[in-house]
Amino acid sequence: MRRFFSHMAPKPYTPGEARGIMEALKQPAVFCNMVSDWPGLQWSVEYLSHILDDKPIKFRIGRRQEDKAPLFETQCSYVEAKLTEFVSWTTGQTASPPTPFSDYPFSEYWAYADYKYIAVLLEDKSSMFEDIRWQDFGFPGRDGRESTLWIGTGGANTPCHLDSYGCNLVLQVQGRKRWYLFPPEDTHSLYPTRIPYEESSVFSKVNVVNPDFTQFPAFASTRMHMVTLLPGQVLFVPRHWWHYVESVDPITVSINSWMELDVDDEVRVSEALTRTIVCALKSAPGPDNTDLWLNPTEAEITSHEENLRYLNLAMQSCLRRPRRPCHEPTATRMGSTVARLGKRDCRGHPPEAQPADRDGDADCPSSLPFGPDLLAVPQIPSGQLPQSESGKAKTSSCEHSPPSKLRHELNRVCCGETCCQSTPERQESTTLNNGKHVGSCAGCPTISTNDLLDCLVHPDVIALATKILMEKQSAQ
Repeated sequence: MRRFFSHMAPKPYTPGEARGIMEALKQPAVFCNMVSDWPGLQWSVEYLSHILDDKPIKFRIGRRQEDKAPLFETQCSYVEAKLTEFVSWTTGQTASPPTPFSDYPFSEYWAYADYKYIAVLLEDKSSMFEDIRWQDFGFPGRDGRESTLWIGTGGANTPCHLDSYGCNLVLQVQGRKRWYLFPPEDTHSLYPTRIPYEESSVFSKVNVVNPDFTQFPAFASTRMHMVTLLPGQVLFVPRHWWHYVESVDPITVSINSWMELDVDDEVRVSEALTRTIVCALKSAPGPDNTDLWLNPTEAEITSHEENLRYLNLAMQSCLRRPRRPCHEPTATRMGSTVARLGKRDCRGHPPEAQPADRDGDADCPSSLPFGPDLLAVPQIPSGQLPQSESGKAKTSSCEHSPPSKLRHELNRVCCGETCCQSTPERQESTTLNNGKHVGSCAGCPTISTNDLLDCLVHPDVIALATKILMEKQSAQ
């Protein structure tokens, strides 16, 4: 097999050329005809089930249903099963004795073995690491050791999110996957949240394939890009591009890797700061802190002392870099060796994302060699975006201007003098302070811990806080 690979046609780009293309790209793109000699293209589910034999793998299970809300990992079931059992389940074979999938009819559920570190999965078969050859894209020495494996059924999906660390290179091995992508400039319109919390991932509150425009009206202004990735193609996802990924065919296999940049140092500070804030607020006792806020990918809730230690280590690593102030963006220094801290330290960053042109076509320089070997991921025309029932975004019918005198306005609200009139049925009287009601009107929204976190750890707020913190430490 490997002798056959050696006679394949020359690749369209040298490693240096591929690397230069990625550094110039400002939007996602698909590389074609670059991996035909990779032994990793053999990694179908059938091949891997033979290689892994009886080794169990954890699968995430989700119900096949249309819902306006995203299905986060905290809402899924999980089973550990062998790949042979997974294949039998997908083909409708009745298992005797029952398997871990027996409680989940294939017609009603999908399964996803997502984010499996190849270095762990194939630790006793290290020679297979060389089947993945990211050096062809200008990353010398990078192979399966720094890659992850994804195996899923049709309908298996990853909620819309952005990766704090790294550009993404994704090899499609088996089946097709559909990618929905949004530029970093659309972050506000994607309603970012850090709940569920996972280091290095910022989730969107929007189900981007079935959006609720009443709750998330700004989503209507996003610039959705979409591509269906075919076997043998490699997708490049630039830094901080949002993405929702869904398997199209009955079985899909993908392999990906994240590439490092110098700006990882600063982002580790931001991620450490985020972790400290989230854990502090969500660990506090309270009636609204009973939700499943920690993503299953996180091993445990870390203490405040440990989080501060992590924050200090990340800051020291950044301050030791003499090349540039840590708050300044890096240009196009991809793939540099960086200090590694945190759970997902194999992730990194591509060049800083540049403001995208609203017309879409101007996102990438005209000098890039788009053609049969390099495909730009197209932006979906606004008329083809998911629409609300009325065909356009709906807005809330009760919006108020910020009060000019906070205390006075709060007293008015508590006394029922605003739009939500105070009645015995509409008030939740909790306590009295000098004879005045200080509860909340049942008809008005209340601020929860998660609402507070959406503001405090919003990507823009964290970026500013990181800059201030780094400047303060640099001056000492």
